[in-house]
Amino acid sequence: MTHAQPRASNPGFGLGLRTQHYADFLDAPQRVDWLEILSDNYLVPGGKPLLMLDGIRANYPVVMHGVALSIGAADGPDRAYLAALAALARRVEPLWISDHLCWTGVHRRVLHDLYPLPYTEAALDVVVRNVQIAQEVLQRPLVLENVSSYVSFRASEMTEWEFIREVCQRTGCRLLLDVNNIYVSSVNHGFDPRAFLHGIPADRVQQIHLAGHTDHGDHIIDTHDHPVAEPVWALYAEALALVGPVATMIERDDHIPPLAELVAELDHARSIAAKAMPTPQRERAGSLA
Repeated sequence: MTHAQPRASNPGFGLGLRTQHYADFLDAPQRVDWLEILSDNYLVPGGKPLLMLDGIRANYPVVMHGVALSIGAADGPDRAYLAALAALARRVEPLWISDHLCWTGVHRRVLHDLYPLPYTEAALDVVVRNVQIAQEVLQRPLVLENVSSYVSFRASEMTEWEFIREVCQRTGCRLLLDVNNIYVSSVNHGFDPRAFLHGIPADRVQQIHLAGHTDHGDHIIDTHDHPVAEPVWALYAEALALVGPVATMIERDDHIPPLAELVAELDHARSIAAKAMPTPQRERAGSLA
C-alpha cells in the first residue's frame, strides 16, 4: 500500500478552457477561479494554442486533463507521451495532472474513446503498475477520473467503486470524481449512485466534474453537450456532503454556448456548494466566489 500525500488545496470553481472562449479570458477578468486545459491539445512545440495558453495562464491557475494516457492498457503507458506531458507541466505549472481510469487502445493503436475496464484483480495489477510508472515520470500524484460506461464485463470480480478504492490505496493517486459519469453509469447499469459515492475514499477526491448528457429513456449517453441535469445537481450536493469542499468545474465539449452562460451555470454550482457544506465550509465557499 502507498501512502497518499494530502490533496492539493481547493482553488474554487472552474471551467474547461475551450478555443471559443480564448478572447473572453484574455480581454477581461471572468468570474472563474481556475481553468482545466485538455493536455492533448497543447502537446506541440509551438503555435497559436500555446501562445493563447501562455497569456491566459498568466491570470488563471490551470490543471491539465488528458484523454490518451490509457492507464488501463496492458502494454503500459507510452513513455514518449508521458515525457510530453511532463514537458507541458514544466511550462504551465499545473495545480495537478489528471486523466481517465480506462484504456484507449491496444498495441499503441489509439481508438479515440474511453473504454471501461473489467473490475478484476488482473486488471487492478495492470492499473497499479501503470499509475506507478506515470507518477514516477510526472513526479506527482496522478488524478484519475471515473468514466461513464454502457456495457459491463461478466468477468468483473468487484464493483467499480471497490476497484477505484483499491487503485487509490495501492498507488496513492487521487480522484477526479465525475458526478455526471456516476449518474450516467448508474442508469445504464442499474446501480445506486449513492453506493458509489459512499464506496470511494472521500479523502482522495481532488476535483469534481459536472456535465450534461443525452437521456434516451432506457439509457443515457455522456455527450457533454447539454447543461447539467437536475439529477446530477442533486448528486453533486450529496457528493459535497461526503467529500467536503473540493475543486469543481463544468465541462462542455459540444454545442458550446457563450461564456456568460457557462459562468451562470458555474454560479449555480457555487450556490449548491454553499448550501451543501457545513457552516465553516460554507464560509470558505463564499470567499472563493
